[in-house]
Amino acid sequence: MIVPVILAGGSGTRLWPLSRDLHPKQFFSLWDRRSLLQNTVGRVAGLADVGAPMVLCNETHRFMVAEQLRAMDVEASAIVLEPVGRNTAPAIAAAAHWCAAEGTDCLLLVLPSDHFIRDVPGFHAAVQAACGPAQDGYLISFGIVPHSPETGYGYIRKGEPIAGSSGVEAVVVDRFVEKPDLETAKRYVSSGRYCWNSGMFLFRASRLLEEMQRHAPAIALAAGDAVSAGRSDLDFFRLDAEAFGACPSDSIDYAVMEKTDRAAMLMLDVGWDDVGSWDALWQVGEKNGDRNILQGDVLVLDVRDSYLHATSRLLAAVGLERHVVVETADAVMIAPRDRTQEVKRLVERLKERNRPEARVHRRRYRPWGVLEKVLEDDRFHVNRLTLRPGAGIAQQKHFHRSEHWIVVSGEARVTRDRQESVLGAGESVFIPAGAVHRIRNPGKEPLEVIEVQVGGLLDETDTVRL
Repeated sequence: MIVPVILAGGSGTRLWPLSRDLHPKQFFSLWDRRSLLQNTVGRVAGLADVGAPMVLCNETHRFMVAEQLRAMDVEASAIVLEPVGRNTAPAIAAAAHWCAAEGTDCLLLVLPSDHFIRDVPGFHAAVQAACGPAQDGYLISFGIVPHSPETGYGYIRKGEPIAGSSGVEAVVVDRFVEKPDLETAKRYVSSGRYCWNSGMFLFRASRLLEEMQRHAPAIALAAGDAVSAGRSDLDFFRLDAEAFGACPSDSIDYAVMEKTDRAAMLMLDVGWDDVGSWDALWQVGEKNGDRNILQGDVLVLDVRDSYLHATSRLLAAVGLERHVVVETADAVMIAPRDRTQEVKRLVERLKERNRPEARVHRRRYRPWGVLEKVLEDDRFHVNRLTLRPGAGIAQQKHFHRSEHWIVVSGEARVTRDRQESVLGAGESVFIPAGAVHRIRNPGKEPLEVIEVQVGGLLDETDTVRL
């Protein structure tokens, strides 16, 4: 059986201001109604002999993962929470150890959550073709047939065909090479002997652990300890923080694939892109007659070969060519398309200045739904709360602020100290400082509430959850 292992822990800083630390790109819809994560999950659904996917993510993203899977009516075999980021080798080792703890030696199909693949049937055929060599003990890397000399990818040099793999484009890996300069990349592509390293893999769980114990024993040991000392928490599995935190940080390429003598590659030509920049998103998206991609409330005049994305207001542009403009509620980013890789440097500067725009959106996901910051001042905050049907905010109190809840739509069941009331649209309730309170949505439709907070301390340090 194939178990898809979906790595959803990245930050996607080159797609700022849409992608941020606490809401990275894999959770956004960038070219259709599904997010990148949902597209990845949907892409594996048609594979033969495929099991429920396993998703590894940062614990701060767990509710977004759970909600997006729920929206697809997909039940994961596990949502594994990483207490800290330790790169791909520890994450994949934890997945293999988790399967071993469940008593299964399945094929792990490792997939980043933020890739684009145009030819899904071709992808399925390649995965099925790779199953034979993977069952025979090879560690399969999927190499992308290059159509241009890209400098942003690592490359894999093809070796000899795998013995007995007649009709299958599987070859022994001759060597992995780092991201090259442009002239070197041109030589690689013209030689026909190199593929881009996609970061997608297929191998048996037991074989991966054998090779990791041989080449990266510290990672294998720490990841195993993190699983054995981990615990289930609602719909999630929490890796033990101390054990996983002690794990060396390394990629699966460096830790295993470059060292093993059982690395093989199956070549893919399926319209793949890692969507690593705004220009990459323009490349894969559907364009209009002026070769523009326009998303949201966008009005243009004499604009060509550009990507314009608005999320909260009208975005108007005149006379642009080969540019990217992205608007969110709290930031606007403008760059030539050929310089969008440098957006990562902008994010680094924002973090140096401790700017919140590098980490969070005004729209923030919670276990119960969504909190959207509408207005903030030193003495008051205005938030819009959207509670899912059946969900509720934990019972709590505040010492330094009062709150006023106004129901916009739906039905709210509010507890204030020992008094409970039911509010409908247009009704409100005042929560004085010190009162124990909570709000729940007992209905079958989302509950929309405007929350006004007033006081001298308006952050999480003044929240006592009961």
